[in-house]
Amino acid sequence: MDIALRPVHDSDLPVFYRQLNDPEALRMAAFTPEDPADQDRFDAHWAKIRSSPEVVVRTVLYDGDVVGHAAVYGEPGEREVTYWVDRAYWGKGIATAALRGLLAEVAERPLYARTAADNAASRRVLEHCGFTVSARERGYAPARGEEIDELVLTLDH
Repeated sequence: MDIALRPVHDSDLPVFYRQLNDPEALRMAAFTPEDPADQDRFDAHWAKIRSSPEVVVRTVLYDGDVVGHAAVYGEPGEREVTYWVDRAYWGKGIATAALRGLLAEVAERPLYARTAADNAASRRVLEHCGFTVSARERGYAPARGEEIDELVLTLDH
């Protein structure tokens, strides 16, 4: 399995847009944009991310194919990780390998992550990378149209 991270290219964005609009992936992620199909908002969001010196964002490649992205963002001391892997590649260890790669690149600690409490796969990815559950919150999940439980995880080392 060849997993690599690289800077985001313009040609990656249509892949990310398609991935963001997968109904099953949206449900699992839960905390998504209000309207993931809004191309203008998607484009503006990615333009902002890519132009921010505080954001470290990488495209995830699997055997040379674009399969997702991973990022660290936020204010110092409150920085969070996020990642997305195409549903066709779930269960192969790609998200874990990609997150490990990103964590090796970004030495800053602590880092935080959030996941829907019922997203066991995402929780496993985070725990395999050293994150531990530090809080439980409740928040509105646009992809589900309701408030749900959310886990906050912390990586201290």
